[in-house]
Amino acid sequence: MAEAADAGRTVILTVDDDPGVSRAVARDLRRRYGKSYRIVRAESGPSALEALRELKLRGDLVAVILADYRMPQMNGIEFLEQALDVYPGARRVLLTAYADTNAAIDAINVVDLDHYLLKPWDPPEEKLYPVVDDLLESWRCSAHRPVPSTKVVGHRWSARSSDVREFLARNQVPYRWYSVEEPEGRRLLAAAAEDGQRLPVVITPDGTVLVEPEAPELAARVGLATTPTADFYDLVVIGGGPAGLGSAVYGASEGLRTVLVERSATGGQAGQSSRIENYLGFPDGVSGAQLTDRARRQASRFGAEILTTREVTGLEVNGGARVVRFADGSAIAAHSVILATGVQYRQLEATGCTDLTGCGVFYGSALTEAAACQDHDVFVVGGANSAGQAAMYLSRFAKSVTLLVRGADLSASMSYYLVQQIEEAPNIAVRGHTVVDAAHGTDRLEALTLRHVGSGESERVDAQWMFVFIGAAPLTDWLGGTVARDPRGFILAGPDLSEDGGPPPGWELDRPPYHLETSIPGVFVAGDARAESAKRVASAVGEGAMAVMLVHRYLEQS
Repeated sequence: MAEAADAGRTVILTVDDDPGVSRAVARDLRRRYGKSYRIVRAESGPSALEALRELKLRGDLVAVILADYRMPQMNGIEFLEQALDVYPGARRVLLTAYADTNAAIDAINVVDLDHYLLKPWDPPEEKLYPVVDDLLESWRCSAHRPVPSTKVVGHRWSARSSDVREFLARNQVPYRWYSVEEPEGRRLLAAAAEDGQRLPVVITPDGTVLVEPEAPELAARVGLATTPTADFYDLVVIGGGPAGLGSAVYGASEGLRTVLVERSATGGQAGQSSRIENYLGFPDGVSGAQLTDRARRQASRFGAEILTTREVTGLEVNGGARVVRFADGSAIAAHSVILATGVQYRQLEATGCTDLTGCGVFYGSALTEAAACQDHDVFVVGGANSAGQAAMYLSRFAKSVTLLVRGADLSASMSYYLVQQIEEAPNIAVRGHTVVDAAHGTDRLEALTLRHVGSGESERVDAQWMFVFIGAAPLTDWLGGTVARDPRGFILAGPDLSEDGGPPPGWELDRPPYHLETSIPGVFVAGDARAESAKRVASAVGEGAMAVMLVHRYLEQS
């Protein structure tokens, strides 16, 4: 249960499972702050999170959150950790008993706690109000204002509309979706003087109308940084997946002037994951979007620049500088470069898939489409962790989810914990030895032709949704012959650069390459793009941190 006052004012939220304590906190807060702030009261962590999400959707501001530590279902630290994702700028206070002070101190590291209060706090004039006054002043001095939401008007089965929604979602840009088939969508089109023949139409918070916008234009209009602030840096990180974000965090935090360049959206393949459950420190799992958002904010807080929609087309050596060239002809230079370009899902070569991509056929999780799968039959192609995580997430919405696997079962390429979850899910089925031969439909996916790889027997099944995870190819073609790569395009580094583990041909330094150093001194590789990498989020983050350590070593000896 959550209780709110009048709308239109900044919120102070309090949550305590003891009704008497909850009312007492709200009473004391209203007495002091009720004329200027809304006081929202909740009696459980889940109801408080629901209230926060409703406030977020309405665009309301939340200045301070006070949470009791000892609550059933979800304690105060767990609640504040999730509240941080909804309102990262809100100041956070934990209410504790004397016996819980150690937990409160630990929470300072876990949720960046601003303060903890011992109960009881009487008199509030001495123990409560001075604390809240300071937090409100700190909040008012911060960049706490939310970005008003962008409006997207499009068609449900439009590939371009799907691309725009996915781009905004993955870049953490608030937006509202309006179908052109609904009255409000038509009203927005009329206000924008558009007839709906060209979709999507994007209306930015300042009222600018964009018709079928390309990613760079859209990024610039919704406030994403696309232009570097300098011509020369200590470190350029290319790619914004876990390895790239890890490099940006460690590089910037250790004093390197760092810029991260991403062609689409930070997070990489991991950012599209609905749930990562084997990442260290998150026993209940974490979504790829949450992990990406936290890492991005962390990198920015340390001073790293993050550029989106910048496609890198070349890497050159100019004396001691490493020059990174962009598709628009511009360039930046740095003392060092970390290649964290990651991989992309391979395209399904079945007949009809290309024409229906974005219209029922999706590569990756496409989490923006999950809710639209309600009560439908969904097919997921692939047998690795990414496919399993998507199947588990989609099963929350779909009537049924069928995993199509070329091998006999999931055991060869999927983590054991995930195999167990899929086996226990009542609406997920696994079809082994099965491939997709064709996708059928005119404006959208309507059916699939499936083939058993052993018997060759084919079957046509009705289908509106197919999500594809069939292996990955490194995003390294743009490098050409600049750095050494293996026959599959993965970047060679360190001892892998030559058969005997020594320096590669043309290496000019009197030392061998460092462990993650490529065939060009000062250019390092981290994450999935590296040959023989582990292809796990934790290892990618670790390699990003290690690459920065080696950058320091390189710079000290240059």
